[in-house]
This record gives sequence, C-alpha cells and structure tokens, in this order.
Amino acid sequence: MNALGNTIRPVGDTPRASPWKVLIVDDEPEVHAVTRLVLGNFRFADRPLQFLNATSAAQAEIMLRENPDIAVMLLDVVMETDRAGLDLVRTVRERHGNQFVRIVLRTGQPGQAPEQHVIANYDINDYKEKTELTAQKLATTMFAALRSYRDMRTIETSRRGLERVIDASTYIFSHEHSQRFAIATMEQVADLIGGTRSVALCRLPNAANIPKHFPIAAAVGGYRGITGSNADEKLPPKIAAALRHAVANRQHVFGDDHFVLFVGDNRAQESLAYVGESPSSGDLTHRLLEVFATNVSVAYENLHLNRDLLDSQREMVHLLAGAAETRSWETANHVKRVGMIADLLGQLYGLNEATTDALRTASPLHDIGKIGIPDAILNKPGPHTPEETVVMRTHAELGARLLSMSQRPLLQLAAEIAMTHHENWDGSGYPRGLSGDDIPIGGRITMLADVFDALGSRRCYKEPWPAEDIRAFILEQSGVKFEPRLVELLFANWDRIQTVREQLPD
Repeated sequence: MNALGNTIRPVGDTPRASPWKVLIVDDEPEVHAVTRLVLGNFRFADRPLQFLNATSAAQAEIMLRENPDIAVMLLDVVMETDRAGLDLVRTVRERHGNQFVRIVLRTGQPGQAPEQHVIANYDINDYKEKTELTAQKLATTMFAALRSYRDMRTIETSRRGLERVIDASTYIFSHEHSQRFAIATMEQVADLIGGTRSVALCRLPNAANIPKHFPIAAAVGGYRGITGSNADEKLPPKIAAALRHAVANRQHVFGDDHFVLFVGDNRAQESLAYVGESPSSGDLTHRLLEVFATNVSVAYENLHLNRDLLDSQREMVHLLAGAAETRSWETANHVKRVGMIADLLGQLYGLNEATTDALRTASPLHDIGKIGIPDAILNKPGPHTPEETVVMRTHAELGARLLSMSQRPLLQLAAEIAMTHHENWDGSGYPRGLSGDDIPIGGRITMLADVFDALGSRRCYKEPWPAEDIRAFILEQSGVKFEPRLVELLFANWDRIQTVREQLPD
C-alpha cells in the first residue's frame, strides 16, 4: 500500500516456472536410471524436475560450480574413494560456501558411513540407505528437500531485496534537490527490477484535474529515446491506462508486465509517477517496489519540508542581515547578492554542493556586527578618524560573537565569515592579521563577493563605480586583499557574476 493510497494489481498470466535441478551423484548407472524413472513425473509447486548426472565426486563438484541453482543433490558415499561423498559435502559447504543445495546422502554401505556419525559431523539434510528408498519414500524425501530449498531461497531473495531497498532508499535520501531526487529514484527503481528494464519518470502538477498529457522528464533503458515526449502517446495503451489510473487515484498499479509507482505530497506542487516494464517480476519484486515507494514518499515529503525550512531560514537570514545593512544605508538586496556571488565563486573554486549552499546562506551575515556600531560612525559620509576606524573595525569580532552563541553549523560558519571577511591575503587585514590559506575559504570568498558588489553599489559616501574601475581595483588588489585564484575565477566568469546584479538590482 502506498503512503497516499492503495495498490491495484491487475491479474495477468504467470510466466512458466523453470524446473527444479536435481543432481544425481552415484557411480552405479542403474541408480541413475531408477531415480529418473521413479521421479520422472514428479512435480513440486507446479514445477517439474531437471536431472543432472555425475558418476564421481570430482565430476559433481564441476557441475555444482557450473549450476549454482541446483536444488537437491542425491549423493552416494563410496565412489572413487570410500569417503568421496563425505569429502564432497565438506567441499560444497566450506570451500564453495553453498548453503542452499539440499544434500540427501544415499548409501548402499552404511558401515562405511554410520548414520549418527555422519549426521553429527557433516552438513547434510537427510540420510537414507538405498535399500529403504522405495518409490514413495524417495518422493517424500524429494518433497521435503525441495520445500526446504524453496523456503531458504525465498528468505535469501527477500533479504537481498530488502538490502537493495535499504541501499536505494539511503541513496535517494541523500539527494536534497527535487530534480536529482526524482531521477535518482528512477535509477534505483530500474536497479530493483533488474537494471536494464525500461523506466520513465513523469513529473506532474498536483492539480485537482487529471492532466491531459503525461510528459516524460527522464527515462532509462528502452524508454530513453522518448524523453520529452508524452507517456500517454508513446507508451503501449495498457501502460498508459495504468499510468492514468495511478495518477487519478493516487496509488500504485502493478500489472503482469508493467507497473506504475505514484509518489506525491499533499503539501507539494507536483507528483512523480514512475512507469516501467518488468516482464519477469513477481509478487516479491512488487512488494519490494511497494516498500521502496513508501520510503520514497517519506523522503519526498521530507524534501519539501526541508526546502520550506531552508527557505524560511534564508528569509530570516536576509531579514536579519538586511536590518544591519539598513542601518548603514545599504539595501537588503546587497546581502542577497553577496550570498549568490559567494555561492557561484564557491562552485567555481571546486567546493562541494553542501558547502556552497551553506555559503550562500551564511555569507549575507558577514556584516551583522555593524548593528553594534554607532550611527555617527557607521553612516559618516567622509573618512573615519583613527579612533573611529578602531570602533568600526570591531564589527567583525562583534558579529562573530553574536553568531557563535548558536551551535548550529550554519551559524557557526556565519560567525567564521563575520570574523575573517576583512582578513587580507597578504596578512595586512584585521582583526587577527591572518594571511593566505590560514584565512578560511568562506572568509576569502565573502570578502571578494562583498567588495565586488559594494563597489558597484551606491553608498552614502560614494556613487557606483564603473565596471572597468572595479576590474582595475580588484586586479590591483590580487595577492594583496584577495586570493589570486579567486580573482582569476571572477574575471573568467565576469559576465555570469555581473548578471546577479541585474537579477537583484538595488
């Protein structure tokens, strides 16, 4: 059942199951012939038997390696040696690590392998003397062995499937952006059903009415070529109908050769629908997909909650930073631009996405300490006296103290930036006189972003500088105020960074 609805399972034809593989290991040809004769019409779980034959332990070992899905081995003890069968048991269980094949020991010489000793010391599943194996008992033995093998395989398949669901869920939970989250989920669905299957992703508005078309935002496998098309026009009619039904009822749909996973969040503005073909999938695959889809639904809702929280956090940061900037006759858009430019410079510098996102949110607080500077000094139109300069420079440490009172990593980063965004590359800055790489990268980037934007903005003490004067000043200060590598990145991407001002003018 989906977190948002029920699951529909259209009835379809079940694919024909493969036979159970049974390996007969015996050096007497008549044993092979009798076994095949007695079990020739045997069926378990509506599946017949497929017989493999070996006349020695060495030959049997090769067959077991080549056929890891052998379900039952009917094994003689005395063949090329008096204990060849027992040695093969150890080889299969310990050297090959095959714990699934059910081993039925059949011996015509019980004195060579006493039952109590063999059962206690060898990992076998049944012990029979050939003289007691009537047709009925052989069939009963086979029923018990195959039932045990089937159940063990089911448990193992479920375990591996659950591991894959957990791994896939962990992977999608790590994606914090909507588009990458949606595509990562599609890739994990494809992996869960076999890796090469066709799966398409449809992103849909969370509207009251069913959309007329279902655009395919991304696809893998055989659907890759129809990305950008409408699923209802490109997919087979029954799959398109299943997609429409899933979206209309906000529920998963499983057919005999296809599925639709519906993922939605009542608070969000869109839903996701994953459409795929899975001709060999069965109930277990469907159940795994349902578990995965439930995890996806939780992750999808958390994604939107996290985005709302992040948006609220950024809005509060901008309001707080804007309040400090307003005291110095600067606009709130200046701090937003500093954050955007810092984010872009961080990306160009090679910082990871989590760091640049944090930088975008934290850097606008670089001058929060100005809130403690007297207006007469903060808004003085002319140059400061030496005494006023000392007071003005205290804003760096004051801002750092204010922000460091929080234990939140984001505000700790903001405190670091507030403290270091006036440290110069050559060590001539303040308040600590740090230089080079001793200045945290957040402080280095924020300083350049702040100066670049401030020079192009109107202040109480100046008019905006022309672009060529800004370039000349920054170039002159490369290696003095600014890290040379950052200056190179700024000049190489000047137009991209300049557009930030156009997006958020004063």
